[in-house]
Amino acid sequence: MSAPETLGVVGAGTMGAGIAQLGCAAGMRVLLHDPVPEALERGLERVRSGLGRWIEKGRVSEPGLLEPAGSLDGLAPAELVIEAAPERPDLKRDLFGGLSEVLGDDALVATNTSSIPVTSLAGSYKHPENVVGMHFFNPPPLMELLEVIPADQSGDRAVQVARETGEAMGKTVILAADGPGFLVNRCARPFGAEALRLLQERVATHEQIDRICRLGGGFRMGPFELMDLVGVDVGFEVAKSFTQLSFGEPRWKPSPIQARMVAAGRLGRKAGRGYYDYGQDGSHRPDDPAAREPGGGGGPLSIVGEGPIAAGLRERADAAGYEVSDDAAAPLVVDAQVPGGEPLAVTGTLVALCAERSLASYGVPGAAGFHLLPPLAESRLAELTRLPGTRAATAEAAEALFANLGFHTEWVADAPGLVLGRIVCQLVNEAAFAVGEGVGSGDDVDAGLTLGLNHPRGAVSWGEAIGLDHVLGTVDGLWRERREERYRAAPLLRSGAGLRSSTNV
Repeated sequence: MSAPETLGVVGAGTMGAGIAQLGCAAGMRVLLHDPVPEALERGLERVRSGLGRWIEKGRVSEPGLLEPAGSLDGLAPAELVIEAAPERPDLKRDLFGGLSEVLGDDALVATNTSSIPVTSLAGSYKHPENVVGMHFFNPPPLMELLEVIPADQSGDRAVQVARETGEAMGKTVILAADGPGFLVNRCARPFGAEALRLLQERVATHEQIDRICRLGGGFRMGPFELMDLVGVDVGFEVAKSFTQLSFGEPRWKPSPIQARMVAAGRLGRKAGRGYYDYGQDGSHRPDDPAAREPGGGGGPLSIVGEGPIAAGLRERADAAGYEVSDDAAAPLVVDAQVPGGEPLAVTGTLVALCAERSLASYGVPGAAGFHLLPPLAESRLAELTRLPGTRAATAEAAEALFANLGFHTEWVADAPGLVLGRIVCQLVNEAAFAVGEGVGSGDDVDAGLTLGLNHPRGAVSWGEAIGLDHVLGTVDGLWRERREERYRAAPLLRSGAGLRSSTNV
């Protein structure tokens, strides 16, 4: 078994043309079909242009032959056909039926669907064992990942050829079980879903949430920027699909905010307005500030706790010029205990970590709260929170402290994990569900989120950097304070067994 010599591609839009370009670059003969002649011509030109740039850069020396297929009959010579038709189950099933009449008995058919169960499509082809999912990420020529999804009916040959085709195209290939969102899009769900819940609870504005994710977590764009880019309506339909396919899993419920945005026509960049307003040049926010260096501190500072957050704060405090100790009698005390111990009895100013509990649950009305995620060397922002009883002087001292430690700051409402902690801990929790259910391995989760979606690190790596006790504590804290099933911890996370084990799917 090996990659095909002749590849068929159905659909000449951005995805289909990108897949065709990859096939040509791998030396395959590529037959490109689209039922709309104008779309086919645009797709052919897009492939030729992309190949031309790669040839100029020396990435491709001998591309395969690109040929138009004006009808499905023109795909008859193909050994593998990849369909990149619109995400409509009825349309794809009709297409599979048409391909059944054209292709040979040994030909394989792959669907590039990102949301429709492959098993539900395979039965529409004459040989269901020859059907497999090949989920490319947009744009295919640039994104390094390919997700291969066996249907329940898929034979070993179909899966192997799909894998070898992806590798011939230069992709990192991961194997995922069939189900809502497969592996990558499923594990990425909390990035947007938890952000919407934070906005609904008024923990922070959408601008704050995005800024915190960029500066505090290293994400290239925040969840609301991403929703605007993908299309708010597209995200809403995907959320409804997840809920339908899972028979109402609470972690995946759509948000009423999405419904209101769609009803108002605020669909994102394509409409000129979504969560942000886009000007003529597409701008929607100011540039983020540069990183700060620690400095300007002085005097005694107590940092209580062990683990990566406490260690990172001590390192920055030393660099800033503080006299660092763990003496709770110091005039300024940071409680960075993970997991949290008993509330500290202090006589001075107290700033407490809000991880597995909110500041209100900490039980010291005059304190301020904070949260940030390790590794601290990569973080540029600390979140701060306060209570009605927090003195103005305490809030000012907390803001000055973290500025001296080299962080930009953002004030948000009180909650376990504040903003970034909630989002990232839910990413880790969803990955634990997926790995525990055999959807994919921990390594594949990380490859999928970094190579397929450009996350700064995968959810499993986040868990290792933060500490699974921190993650479990935050998720359990949200459950205790919210009593919502969306915050139940994955059994694998609670077991403490780790998420890096390989999984057969």
